[in-house]
Amino acid sequence: MTCIAVLCAVFSAPLRASDRPNIVVIMADDFGWKDLHCYGNKRLDTPNLDRLAAQGTRFTDGYAAAPVCTPTRAAMMTGQSPARLAITNHAPGNGEGFRLPGSNLQAAEWSTFLPLTHETIAERLQFAGYQTGFVGKWHLSHRKGRDDAGKFEPRLRPEHQGFDLNIGGCSYGGPPSYFAPYRIPAINDGPEDEYLPDRLADECIRFVKQSDDKPFFLSWWNYSVHYPFQAPQDLIEKYKNRAGPGISNPTYAAMIEGMDRAIGRFLKWLDDSGHADNTFLIFTSDNGSWGTNIAPLRGQKGHLWEGGIRVPWIIRWPGKIKPATTSSTPIISTDVFPTILEVAGLEPRKNQILDGVSLIPLLTQSVPLQRDALYFHYPNYAFHKKNRLGSAIRAGHYKLILRYDDNSVELYDLKSDIGETKNLAKREPLVADRLRAQLEDWLQNSKAKLPTRVE
Repeated sequence: MTCIAVLCAVFSAPLRASDRPNIVVIMADDFGWKDLHCYGNKRLDTPNLDRLAAQGTRFTDGYAAAPVCTPTRAAMMTGQSPARLAITNHAPGNGEGFRLPGSNLQAAEWSTFLPLTHETIAERLQFAGYQTGFVGKWHLSHRKGRDDAGKFEPRLRPEHQGFDLNIGGCSYGGPPSYFAPYRIPAINDGPEDEYLPDRLADECIRFVKQSDDKPFFLSWWNYSVHYPFQAPQDLIEKYKNRAGPGISNPTYAAMIEGMDRAIGRFLKWLDDSGHADNTFLIFTSDNGSWGTNIAPLRGQKGHLWEGGIRVPWIIRWPGKIKPATTSSTPIISTDVFPTILEVAGLEPRKNQILDGVSLIPLLTQSVPLQRDALYFHYPNYAFHKKNRLGSAIRAGHYKLILRYDDNSVELYDLKSDIGETKNLAKREPLVADRLRAQLEDWLQNSKAKLPTRVE
């Protein structure tokens, strides 16, 4: 029997709940591709996430499913693209039918919340015997209209989407404060001036301690490093002395290290308690940076250029994934759902639509992924309203962006031009036409909602 056949046999065999690996997904908020020391920002100190990368695989070409948070979070929970879900913007976003002054291009219709009709990865794992916990920012329960502050929003929180525990998950996109009192629903305020990342680390440790009789699934979706920019004063002072390329905002840099420090405390506890050896762990981000560490990428949060969607991805699984490895294979947030299913020894539901693929063959046996492109759909305006409505495809080292305001395309060769400075659409029209047709087919198959023209 070949190695691949053995691998398939192992993962397809039914697992008792007690034999299933623990699973942890740690996601940062507004955390860019260059927001880690191990991703090239040498002015930042992120020793704990750097160590995590040294213990597993670091992806150089990892992507968020969208350039803003709510769509990526929905994709993580369901394995379906934001286009298919019709959750394509951050909640609450702009009003219905929003268009820029002087423009007749109206943003696409979209939903601000994840309906309970979708089966989440937490529900699958909960049914399979996992203890499930959610800690941090949810941002999938904003209900439009008169019910914003009423009874409907709590019914859409994590505890109604497959999580036994919810600490901090609600409709909020950012915390009113990173220091107690936090004023965040679903989390009790701690002592005055307690730092939110430290508190969330404590909650994660407490959850795992209470799950010893079951395998656990923990989604720790940090509020960091989302605005407001707040951090411990000692770290702010440290980065004031490092101002320069990559550190133009000392408080933002301090938030990064503050989050790394909190994550490090949780990772150390996993090591010391003996859980780490049987824990599959993912670290990633929901979209590109709104901070300052962008170069050499173009754009930032809210843009379809690489700065808005390319993010750190680190995956560790002791004994299964070779440590200190780097992969340039493009991966995306929708891959989380099928990957976790395979880790837990579960199969997709019959006729279930999944837009992602399992990363396990790639991670454990270096088997290439069975797909030829990644897709992105952002037909809405970000909070800063500086983006152009569009969709994008990455196939191999080429990336094409379709712009809806003037029906134009941009074609880039990311291998030689990661900064997307040279539009090759006129120089390589055959490539541009092929990728545009492929993108439009995907949009149609996904039943993607598109911007409209109004008179």
